[in-house]
Amino acid sequence: MGIIRTSLNRLFDADDTNLTLATLAGAAAALGRRIKLELAPA
Repeated sequence: MGIIRTSLNRLFDADDTNLTLATLAGAAAALGRRIKLELAPA
């Protein structure tokens, strides 16, 4: 549970600007979800 807790803490820490896709993927996995990234036209 330590890795999951760390990922979630980083995700919700407003002072941590070093958010990575790995952190988002860990948080998503902890919530039973997956990451979906979409590039939309401007």
